[in-house]
Amino acid sequence: MALCAKKRPPEEERRARANDREYNEKFQYASNCIKTSKYNILTFLPVNLFEQFQEVANTYFLFLLILQLIPQISSLSWFTTIVPLVLVLTITAVKDATDDYFRHKSDNQVNNRQSQVLINGILQQEQWMNVCVGDIIKLENNQFVAADLLLLSSSEPHGLCYIETAELDGETNMKVRQAIPVTSELGDISKLAKFDGEVICEPPNNKLDKFSGTLYWKESKFPLSNQNMLLRGCVLRNTEWCFGLVIFAGPDTKLMQNSGRTKFKRTSIDRLMNTLVLWIFGFLVCMGVILAIGNAIWEYKVGTRFQVYLPWDEAVDSAFFSGFLSFWSYIIILNTVVPISLYVSVEVIRLGHSYFINWDKKMFCMKKRTPAEARTTTLNEELGQVEYIFSDKTGTLTQNIMVFNKCSINGHSYGDVFDVLGHKAELGERPEPVDFSFNPLADKKFLFWDPTLLEAVKMGDPHTHEFFRLLSLCHTVMSEEKNEGELYYKAQSPDEGALVTAARNFGFVFRSRTPKTITVHEMGTAITYQLLAILDFNNIRKRMSVIVRNPEGKIRLYCKGADTILLDRLHHSSQELLNATTDHLNEYAGEGLRTLVLAYKDLDEEYYEEWADRRLQASLAQDSREDRLASVYEEIESDLMLLGATAIEDKLQQGVPETIALLTLANIKIWVLTGDKQETAVNIGYSCKMLTDDMSEVFVVTGHTVLEVREELRKAREKMMDLSRTIGNGFTFHEKLTSSKLTSVLEAVAGEYALVINGHSLAHALEADMELEFLETACACKAVICCRVTPLQKAQVVELVKKYKKAVTLAIGDGANDVSMIKTAHIGVGISGQEGIQAVLASDYSFSQFKFLQRLLLVHGRWSYLRMCKFLCYFFYKNFAFTMVHFWFGFFCGFSAQTVYDQYFITLYNIVYTSLPVLAMGVFDQDVPEQRSMEYPKLYEPGQLNLLFNKREFFICIAQGIYTSVLMFFIPYGVFAEATRDDGTQLADYQSFAVTVATSLVIVVSVQIGLDTGYWTAINHFFIWGSLAVYFAILFAMHSKGLFGLFPNQFRFVGNAQNTLAQPTVWLTIVLTTVVCIMPVVAFRFLKLNLKPDLSDTVRYTQLVRKKQKAQHRCMRRVGRTGSRRSGYAFSHQEGFGELIMSGKNMRLSSLALSSFTTRSSSSWIESLRRKKSDSASSPSGGADKPLKG
Repeated sequence: MALCAKKRPPEEERRARANDREYNEKFQYASNCIKTSKYNILTFLPVNLFEQFQEVANTYFLFLLILQLIPQISSLSWFTTIVPLVLVLTITAVKDATDDYFRHKSDNQVNNRQSQVLINGILQQEQWMNVCVGDIIKLENNQFVAADLLLLSSSEPHGLCYIETAELDGETNMKVRQAIPVTSELGDISKLAKFDGEVICEPPNNKLDKFSGTLYWKESKFPLSNQNMLLRGCVLRNTEWCFGLVIFAGPDTKLMQNSGRTKFKRTSIDRLMNTLVLWIFGFLVCMGVILAIGNAIWEYKVGTRFQVYLPWDEAVDSAFFSGFLSFWSYIIILNTVVPISLYVSVEVIRLGHSYFINWDKKMFCMKKRTPAEARTTTLNEELGQVEYIFSDKTGTLTQNIMVFNKCSINGHSYGDVFDVLGHKAELGERPEPVDFSFNPLADKKFLFWDPTLLEAVKMGDPHTHEFFRLLSLCHTVMSEEKNEGELYYKAQSPDEGALVTAARNFGFVFRSRTPKTITVHEMGTAITYQLLAILDFNNIRKRMSVIVRNPEGKIRLYCKGADTILLDRLHHSSQELLNATTDHLNEYAGEGLRTLVLAYKDLDEEYYEEWADRRLQASLAQDSREDRLASVYEEIESDLMLLGATAIEDKLQQGVPETIALLTLANIKIWVLTGDKQETAVNIGYSCKMLTDDMSEVFVVTGHTVLEVREELRKAREKMMDLSRTIGNGFTFHEKLTSSKLTSVLEAVAGEYALVINGHSLAHALEADMELEFLETACACKAVICCRVTPLQKAQVVELVKKYKKAVTLAIGDGANDVSMIKTAHIGVGISGQEGIQAVLASDYSFSQFKFLQRLLLVHGRWSYLRMCKFLCYFFYKNFAFTMVHFWFGFFCGFSAQTVYDQYFITLYNIVYTSLPVLAMGVFDQDVPEQRSMEYPKLYEPGQLNLLFNKREFFICIAQGIYTSVLMFFIPYGVFAEATRDDGTQLADYQSFAVTVATSLVIVVSVQIGLDTGYWTAINHFFIWGSLAVYFAILFAMHSKGLFGLFPNQFRFVGNAQNTLAQPTVWLTIVLTTVVCIMPVVAFRFLKLNLKPDLSDTVRYTQLVRKKQKAQHRCMRRVGRTGSRRSGYAFSHQEGFGELIMSGKNMRLSSLALSSFTTRSSSSWIESLRRKKSDSASSPSGGADKPLKG
């Protein structure tokens, strides 16, 4: 990203003095101008060309062009290379220029926004790009924040203001920011003009949720935190005006610091293509050497005798030097084995696949009006090769819409409804929900089914009152009251909103807050608490506390947090209550509910004052401020008194179990990485069918030490081996196995297993000396659930699988804590859910519901992989068939580097005659319809095993291309040696031979693509037959009198094409060549289809049988008589179907039936290849291949 300011040395600290531009300019801070564009009018051409020639392919073709400009070695005109090269460079340059134009437009729009800046005591309108560090800016309601500002004052009491941070983190709920008390009174312009405070703070960084600084003013120090900052990109809401001091400007703002480029991802096909292109180049050099040696020998043995007729060029003084020049000539001629159009075509196909994803109405969420989006065009075919999916739970598998479901208060559980016999009532059997009509401020959407909790509140139970008092005070929710009694809560998380709403309905209504107070209506009485401190939540603390003083002057700390954290901080007197609450927590977690523990602590005035002073000192520290504050918080959050626990329901998204079941049948392994507790995650695992009762074993790893974790993993592996011996039908494993074979043996074990591991155990399992043991165990399991994991651990698990497995990984999540995992995986998918759009912004693909993943992979991914593989196979085939003819011709032309084809044919072959048909196949082809792709998930396996395009398939294509080139050259050569024209003259001349071979080539490759096309559209027909028509039109035009009249030196063979193609012998030669080239392919495919069909062949066959049956049944219904039932029965059956029914081919096969039906063919070779792949891998690579379940 280019910036307006010059590159400066890194800062150690930032100093900014208010209203003193001269002082601030000494530090040469960046201006507020931003520049995301890369070029201007003068630099575009040189910079863009420089960037394009960073691509090896472009440099290679430029090198060839330079060779062609040397007359001693060039047999081809320079335009045969420059036309396609310029075409490719132009297309790319236009695309880059268009993108940069929009970046310029966006930059100008942003830089020219107006802002009110206080200059010389007067508010003046200034463009954003002219705002400097140290300026004081006035913002008004609904305006964007121009730079990172320290909030000085606002129109709201106590210096409060409200902002929306959607552009920063995607969260649309309002957040509150507050000026420090000493500046909150500076609302008057005259006072602000005299303000000369200096801020010393951290240097520019990309941490959106952290800021550490100190304000020095009037010989005093005041700590500054993120709560005092307004960041660029935020929007001021519900606040009439506010003033802020510019701390960071332009590229130094946190928004711009976070706009770094994401890591460029390449597909496995890209990496393979790079290798293959190098091999082809080596092959090209070898051919050049062979022909150069041939030229040197020919010139030495034969050419010297013909010096009178065929003199050497002036520069050539020996046969050896002639061979050297011939080498470079053949490098030019044979370079079309890797045409530049290959790279352009690949990008066009990928772009088409991306648009298909964007346009897919079946992946469009009507509720949110959100389409699926391919945010990159480079990874589409890799969607068809995924073996491992790493998924977040909350918001990805679940809806992230929280409902207060149950709670435990003072050892009593509320939320279940019992019938007269004492049995739990199911949802459908429950009576009416609890009536909250006594509370005029209740949320009418809130439902609760246990009336005993409301009775306890109404009876004045002190524990219940304290429980809901805590929920109404311990939060960061903002309240908005549009009309009297109509409260709207703005919560940072759905959990918090659900808890505060529950307290509201049970009579403890959070009404409003200021920076120093919280007002709650407790059973109809308004009570205002003095807010002394908020000890905020973060991912490390996993708890939140508030310290309040009630109207009686009593100080109390209220705390809520994760059970694993809070239960260790309880006072020993809570032990009995702790046991009962723990039982309830386990029960709630077993039902898949999200739990929080609530506790409180009374504080005396003296202790609080002392603690508050230490907190102030920690907040003023310049270094390690976060750690010091955490230590101070830790001290006061101890010896807590337990109140109870809450249980919130987060329901599964629609279609999650079916999606997971389908993906599992496609041999995709799903790992869930969640921050939830183990019991909750396991229950969700069962709900979404990841874990099933049919599994042989579910291993749980909960060790707290390295030795315990290693032992638990070892026992799990031994158990798998033992169970496999038991159910392995007599198959026994060798007791001693080499480490290289251990993985393949583990992955071949019989039975289905699952692994559940906790965060603290995972920390040990990811250590260098144990990561392989963990991976071996996990990869042998059908499902893996990692609980209580941090965002960093999520990324480490993905990186571990990427490091040791030859498998494509996909990570899917919806929150900011999933970003590192999404960026680490080969493919990142973002769910646009309730947690903002940070995951979407970091992703490669995005949509709104997890269930769309099955369509993304099994339909779009599989088709993209299939199309790209077929495209590459055909492309290499047609180019080898085209180019190798020159090689054979070299042996008959004295190795003189003479071309077989006309130079215009060489130029147009790849960009006109054969480009569009292969593009149509690469964009539109299908082997089976989308419904069958979803119905038979086993069709996905060839992509995982990389069967459709690999080194073996590449060599088969090359072999077919070479075979075609041999026949393409030698059949016409043999025919022309003896053939005559209709008038008896000799048929064999160079131009007639060139026309015959070129026409044969175009027809053969057109027929071949017709055979390769599995799904015919009007576009395919138009491109294939249209390309043939264009070939003949151009051929006749180039041999016409008209062009000869215009360019006599270029088109001198008038009437050659017409005369040649008028000869029956020529057409017989073309037909013979076509038949001999194509028949072996047809025969091979026919035999393969009958003897060893792929699963896709079987699916297509069953589809054809169904269509035939339906058509015949319709015919019978038309001719059937309304006579006796006996004759009607006879007419409903057709001759010849008995064998078909016995074979099972006419049934509507499930995945299970299809799998068993093709066991003798497709399954067997897929299984053997999978085992071979596992054996050859140095570490674990893929799971056990289990029988398919329908």
